[in-house]
Amino acid sequence: MNRLWQQLVGSARAVRAWLPTTVDRRVRFIAWASLVSQTLIVGTGGAVRLTGSGLGCPTWPRCTEDSFVATPEMGIHGIVEFGNRLLTFVLVIIAIAAFAFVVRMRRERPELLRLSIALGLGIPAQAIIGGITVLTNLNPWIVGFHFVVSTALVALATVLVYRVYRGPASRSLAVPSPVRMLGLATAVGAWITVLVGIVVTGSGPHAGDGGAARNGLDSELLQHVHSWPAYATAALSVALLVVAVRLGMPRLQRAVVALLVVEAVQIVVGVAQARLGLPEILVGVHMVLACVLIAAVTRVLLEMRLSRAEQQAPAVEPAEPVLVAR
Repeated sequence: MNRLWQQLVGSARAVRAWLPTTVDRRVRFIAWASLVSQTLIVGTGGAVRLTGSGLGCPTWPRCTEDSFVATPEMGIHGIVEFGNRLLTFVLVIIAIAAFAFVVRMRRERPELLRLSIALGLGIPAQAIIGGITVLTNLNPWIVGFHFVVSTALVALATVLVYRVYRGPASRSLAVPSPVRMLGLATAVGAWITVLVGIVVTGSGPHAGDGGAARNGLDSELLQHVHSWPAYATAALSVALLVVAVRLGMPRLQRAVVALLVVEAVQIVVGVAQARLGLPEILVGVHMVLACVLIAAVTRVLLEMRLSRAEQQAPAVEPAEPVLVAR
């Protein structure tokens, strides 16, 4: 027994020694894995809904009253719903790895530890909310809340990726306060667009199951209402790009250009799905792009604050004038 204990202690020490003490490619990889997986699970959740598999597993946490897994009798809907539930365990593995990869740098980079913990806690919270949606027969408001939490986790994962590359934030702005306010207005517009879109979806035909309730609102009217904050956000983004160019801020310019590209694609997909009668594939793409939109606008906000390293960098002294003899 003593020998076994020594082997376990030795193995634990070896694992601890292997864990990163600074940001390296393992940390960068797991940060990206967090962001990608949080976005992809929205796509698979959308597939559950758009294939009418929302109640493919009619109860929770079991798939049926007698089984934790889908049974052959449940058909393709059971497979789709159970497959989406299994992806939660992939997110759990990624979250545990993210925590393990930053825990040894908790003193130097506490923000990375906090972000990894927040993302890790968000996963079981999402699983519980998902279970409640099943137990309430896909109540559209709870389904909408499920999506809101998903987008919040995408935003957190975006911050994690950004901080891994840029380092901890300082309290100093990289832009004048009015520009910061313009950025915040753009972010608010993006979030309002997503939230109204969730309500629109709750009034539309894709309930996740033929017997699921809808929110009872006028879907056609809501589609028009949904477009107003979308176009306003695009206009604010154009203004922000003009300001970024005039200020000579290339990083902010790239972030805003990326945001504008996502907005343009999202608007095209949104108009197309409305005119084509909400085909499932376009609705699914629209859902995933909503998460990409939140990630893009989060990056824009992050670019407006200096990192601690940038704040502490010494100012560059102006060069001495060169006198040319004539």
